[in-house]
Amino acid sequence: MNRFADSADAPEFDAPQIVRRTRRRRTLGIAAVAAALIAAGGGTALATSVASDSSPTPAATSTATKSDATTMLYSENPTIPIDFAGWSLDGAKTYLDKTQTKLGTVTKKAVKGCKPNSVLGVSPHAPKIVHNGDTVSFIVCAG
Repeated sequence: MNRFADSADAPEFDAPQIVRRTRRRRTLGIAAVAAALIAAGGGTALATSVASDSSPTPAATSTATKSDATTMLYSENPTIPIDFAGWSLDGAKTYLDKTQTKLGTVTKKAVKGCKPNSVLGVSPHAPKIVHNGDTVSFIVCAG
């Protein structure tokens, strides 16, 4: 048995390089999955906000985005962003009842290509937070 002990060298492993390569692959994999989820989530939020023209449910957004003029931040714990873009005035009124806020002034604005009585703006809008009992005003399309 002793004559075979020194016949072949034991393989050498570069353990630090293996660890670095594994971490790099894991990081790239996690980044790829995160990018795919962000892209899918953004597409879902966009599809929900476009499809819900008269639906009284809020769009699936996590924070106020570039449509801050139509986004109301309702204060519950945590703060809920509600994007009224494209909602009908009746749907918005119904949702105000659910949030226990009051309807303020409704201003009609003539905008080319919009649906009559659809919400174009809300006041106060993000980043200001609305609480129970506050008054919310809307700007709607005159048609």
